[in-house]
Amino acid sequence: MDSFDHILNWKLKRGSHTFPGQDGGTCINEAAVVATGFPYQAVRSVHDMPPCFSRPICALAMQMNDEASDDERQQLLPFVTRLACADTLEVEREREAYIAARMRWRLSFQKRLEILTGALAIGRQADDPAPEEVRTRMAGIRHCAAAPTSVDDHPVITHFQGWFVGIF
Repeated sequence: MDSFDHILNWKLKRGSHTFPGQDGGTCINEAAVVATGFPYQAVRSVHDMPPCFSRPICALAMQMNDEASDDERQQLLPFVTRLACADTLEVEREREAYIAARMRWRLSFQKRLEILTGALAIGRQADDPAPEEVRTRMAGIRHCAAAPTSVDDHPVITHFQGWFVGIF
């Protein structure tokens, strides 16, 4: 995963964001959209993702992103370039079943990372973009940012979600 040092200064945050800040400041799926070469877009659900992204994998990544602590969330950065791996309906169902069979309440973040890694091993793998290409894409978005940090689309909702992380 050493090839991901080009995005390690990107800051993953909880929730959806209208536009990233100069620190990056997006959820994992919004960062993945940019890293893959699509124009930046806020991602409020997996259905906002371009068709080349695996819905079950993006749903798990979004859940992990939003439930993680700030430090845990940054461990998702190496997965940013791996989410654009949509496959056949059969493979997507297999991924969904794999994730559903393993997800349980109160799993540690590390166990969820293992589930994400296992789901990504099923079916087609994402094309591995050149590190310089990803760095340029991410830097371009950061350069367009007007604010030092991103602003949540729904900061009040995100604040309430933060209260319940780890309770259930």
